[in-house]
Amino acid sequence: MKLTVFGATGGVGQEIVRQALRAGHQVTAVVRDPARLEVTGPGLDVVRADLTDEETVRPAVAGRDAVLSGLGARSRKDAGIATRLTRTVLGAMETEGVRRLLVVSAAPLGPAPEQDGPLDRAVRGVVSAVFKDIYADLRAMEEEIARSATDWTVVRPPRLQDRPVTGKYRVVVGGSPAKGRSLGRADVAHAMLAMTGDPATVKQGVGIAY
Repeated sequence: MKLTVFGATGGVGQEIVRQALRAGHQVTAVVRDPARLEVTGPGLDVVRADLTDEETVRPAVAGRDAVLSGLGARSRKDAGIATRLTRTVLGAMETEGVRRLLVVSAAPLGPAPEQDGPLDRAVRGVVSAVFKDIYADLRAMEEEIARSATDWTVVRPPRLQDRPVTGKYRVVVGGSPAKGRSLGRADVAHAMLAMTGDPATVKQGVGIAY
């Protein structure tokens, strides 16, 4: 497949690029600073683009089979960036007629599993309060995506870790795994690539966790 990856220098984004190349896909990595992209290899095209300008983004998505995004705030002071930058990506995709979109959001935006106990619910409440600005940004991003003409999937992992890819995690379409407390960034990337061709995940929020 021909894939475009936004947020390609982030933890999840670099893993998407790395694993996609390993699987033989053609990858366009859209970055602000090419020097920060540690992945190289045949089939990779690195594009520097201003993600506040739809016109500069359009060539990066034109003719692609799917777009995968790891865009998001790195800290609370960056809250708002996910919505703003994703809005640009959506505009470029709709102009170019590219439909498949997968983005990273966060577990607290999905429904709480009924099986979760008091401790899990308490932790979820604390995390949501501490990162309320970031989650408000992600919620606004999800709402814009849901209103778009794309065939979208919103992937909602819990606390992210730097761990090797395992390919062993739980997936709940339209919900959240019970007691799902962590997931490696490499496995988030693995899940997103697996969902790219899965029609059951189109226009769905998908919870993933170990």
